[in-house]
Amino acid sequence: MTTKERIIRLQTFLKVTPDGIVGPETLTAAEKAAGIFEERAPAPEIVPEAYSVAVSKTSLAKIVFFEVSSKSYYERRLAKPTWPQGGSGVTIGIGYDLGYNTKTQIRQDWRRLVSDRDLDYLKSASGIRGAAAAGVARSLASAGVRISFDAAQTVFFGRTLPRFAALCRKTYPGIELLPPDAQGALVSLVYNRGSALGRSNRRREMVAIRRQVAEKDLPGIAASLRSMKRLWPNLRGLIKRREQEAILVENSQRIYGEDEIVFV
Repeated sequence: MTTKERIIRLQTFLKVTPDGIVGPETLTAAEKAAGIFEERAPAPEIVPEAYSVAVSKTSLAKIVFFEVSSKSYYERRLAKPTWPQGGSGVTIGIGYDLGYNTKTQIRQDWRRLVSDRDLDYLKSASGIRGAAAAGVARSLASAGVRISFDAAQTVFFGRTLPRFAALCRKTYPGIELLPPDAQGALVSLVYNRGSALGRSNRRREMVAIRRQVAEKDLPGIAASLRSMKRLWPNLRGLIKRREQEAILVENSQRIYGEDEIVFV
């Protein structure tokens, strides 16, 4: 287990934001748990030397909400493997698509968090996408495969989110110069749609955003996010997600508190 994974596990136990960064919130909670907390002026947050984006906690909370709604909903409906339809693969945890991860990646992300038996089941779904994934999802659910919410958060914050943050920065050079809410909105977009650009009509807004990010054109980014709604006229969840991302971008030029920004 990496140091970041251990920090996230500790943060989950302390009931603080599981972002893998030992900042004031985590230190205060740890001191209180140990009985050594003293009221004093807060120390400045240490910014990690290497990170891809600086996103707001508000935007991170929205990504989790978009993916699983809430902990209670997750435990009722999403703890078992599911198939979100379309071109998706079997999905577990917080939007973790087994169909788009290699067996090696799945093993690295989920080992020690699930049993060896369940890990073998998860790896068996690697690369399977579309309609074929529906039967696999039912098979894994029938076999009793279940992912706890704590395990889902550990993988999301410690493994998946950093990968997508790096992918987002590679896809949209200059994203790190945008306000944290806007950075988080674009991480949400790439987490949901991937990073492919190309010349397809279905990707035209993704391509436009690349130029808009370089120009720091926040209204343009918001407009492109809203324009994508044309792709899913009957999918209310995706329409709402694009709208919420657009609103994040539009309102991103605000004052952020020291504890509102997460470096990923």
